[in-house]
Amino acid sequence: MNNKIPKARWLRVITPILIACIISFMDRVNISFAMPGGMDAELGITASMAGLAAGIFFIGYLFLQVPGGSLAVHGSGRKFIACSLIAWAVISILTGFITNQYQLLFLRFALGVAEGGMLPVVLTMVSNWFPDKERGRANAYVLMFAPLGGMITAPLSGLILDTLDWRWLFIIEGALSFVVMLFWWFTISDRPEEAKWLSERERDYLVTELNREREALRALAPVNNAPLKEVFRNKSIVKLIVINFFYQTGIYGYTLWLPTILKNLTGGDMSSVGMLAIIPYVGTMLGILAMSVLSDKTGKRRLFIALPLCGFAACLAASVTFGHNIMAAYGFLVGAGFFLQAATSAFWTIPGKVTTPEVAGSARGVINGLGNLGGFCGPYLVGVLVSLYGQSTAIYALVASLLIAALVTTLLPKECDMALIPGAKAKAMADEYARAKAARRVQGIKAEIVG
Repeated sequence: MNNKIPKARWLRVITPILIACIISFMDRVNISFAMPGGMDAELGITASMAGLAAGIFFIGYLFLQVPGGSLAVHGSGRKFIACSLIAWAVISILTGFITNQYQLLFLRFALGVAEGGMLPVVLTMVSNWFPDKERGRANAYVLMFAPLGGMITAPLSGLILDTLDWRWLFIIEGALSFVVMLFWWFTISDRPEEAKWLSERERDYLVTELNREREALRALAPVNNAPLKEVFRNKSIVKLIVINFFYQTGIYGYTLWLPTILKNLTGGDMSSVGMLAIIPYVGTMLGILAMSVLSDKTGKRRLFIALPLCGFAACLAASVTFGHNIMAAYGFLVGAGFFLQAATSAFWTIPGKVTTPEVAGSARGVINGLGNLGGFCGPYLVGVLVSLYGQSTAIYALVASLLIAALVTTLLPKECDMALIPGAKAKAMADEYARAKAARRVQGIKAEIVG
C-alpha cells in the first residue's frame, strides 16, 4: 500500500505566493537602480537623500503588519494580497511621473504602507498549509522571492535604463502587478478546507496534522482572545524583533546600495551593473536552500540563524578589506549574497514555536514591522556614512549590525530547537488543560454563590 502523502500544495500554494512576493520585491528595490540610472541627477538627489528615499518605505511598512497577520489568521489573506497588488501597481506607475524628491518620498512611504501586510499574510498562509516538519522548506521557497526578485530586477532594470529611462522603469515594472493580481486571484486558496483542487487524502492529512499542532501549542500556552499585549509579554518575541531589526539593517543596507557599490567598484554602465548583480542573488538562492535543509534536518534553528549572520558579516568586511582588488571584492560581495537571506527560513519557524496560533499571526506582524525598521535604518545609515566618511565605513557599520543580531540569537530559548509535541502527548496536555479550566470555572461559580 502506498502511504506517500500527495504534494499538490507545494505547486499550487507556493507558486502564486512566490510570484506575488517577487513583484513586491521588484517594486521595493527598483529605486536602487533608478538612482544611479539617472534619477539622482535629474531630481538633484544627494547620497543621504537617496538613503532616506530608499528607507522611508519601511516607515510606511509598519502600518499594516499586525492587521495583516491577524487578517490572515481570522479572515482572507487571498483578498488582502489581491488588493495590495493593485495598490502596488498604481503607486509604482505614479512614481514614473514625479517631478521632485518630495513626491518621491511620499510615494515611497505609500508603497511601504501598501506592502506592509504582505509578509505576515503569506507566512500565515504557509502555516495554514504546511505542518511544522515541512514549514522550514516551505518558508524557504517563499523567501526565494528576494533572490529571484533580485535576479529578475537587476537585468530588466539595467536594460530599461539603457534603452529608455528611469521613469519607464517604474511604469513597466508597476504594470506587472496588474498581471500578477489576476494570476493570484484565480490560483490561491486561504486554507486546505477551501481548496476545490485538493485531493481528499491530502486534505485529510493536512487538517489532521495542523489541528494536532494547534492543540499542542494551546496546551503549552493557552490564550483565548490573544490581545496584542500578549505579543510584547513574550520575551522570545521581543528578542526576535531585535534580531530582525539588526538583520534587516544589514540586508537592506546591502541590497539597496549594491548597484551603486558595483558601479563604483567597476565603473561600468547600468546594463553591466545589472548583470553583475545577478550572481549575488544566485548565491542567495543557494544559501536559503542549503540552510533551510540543514535547519529542518537537524532542528537546530538557532544555529542556522547565527551562522548565516556571521558569514554575511565576514563577507561584507572582507569586501572592504580587499577593495583594491576588483575580483576579490566582487567575490566577497557574492559571498555576502549567499548568506544574505540564509537565516530567514529558520528564523520564521520560531514565532510558531514560542507562542500560540492566536498570537502567532499578530506576532509575525510585529516582528516583521518593527524588525523592518532596520530596512529604514540600513539604507539611510549607509547614505549618511557614505556622505560623511566614505563607503568603507558604511559597510563596517552593517557588519556591526549583523554581529549584534547573531549575538541576540544565542539568547533565544532552547525550545526554539525543539520539535512540536507528538500527537498523543499534545492531546493529553490539551485535555488536562480543559479539565483544569472547567474546574476553575466551577470554583468561580461556587465562590459567587457563597458570596
